Amino acid sequence: MGLMSKLLGGDAHSAEDYVELDIDDFDADAGEASVQVRFADISDKNDVIDIKDAVYDGDIVVADITRHTTTDRTMEHISDELKQVAHEVGGDIVQKEDDQIIITPGGVGISRSKLGR
Repeated sequence: MGLMSKLLGGDAHSAEDYVELDIDDFDADAGEASVQVRFADISDKNDVIDIKDAVYDGDIVVADITRHTTTDRTMEHISDELKQVAHEVGGDIVQKEDDQIIITPGGVGISRSKLGR
């Protein structure tokens, strides 16, 4: 399975599924990045606080929602809160299948079509 398939789809993954790359192999200094991609798990409503803070700080968040179903009342409430945050910062939000929500800050949009199509 390719890296993007692991990030954006497929079965639920654990931290062991990700490979740590040696930063010395790259020219870019991660400390200088103005936008970071952050990963989160949403287990309950309290997890939304850290996600909201990250988006308000200008980061992109990929949140794993596999612990909830899309018809779960808690998930509806969480989704509404995250939509409001995306709207407030001028960002974007999408739900990818039943397992992930991606939230971006202002100035970053999410294409609704896959590459190569």
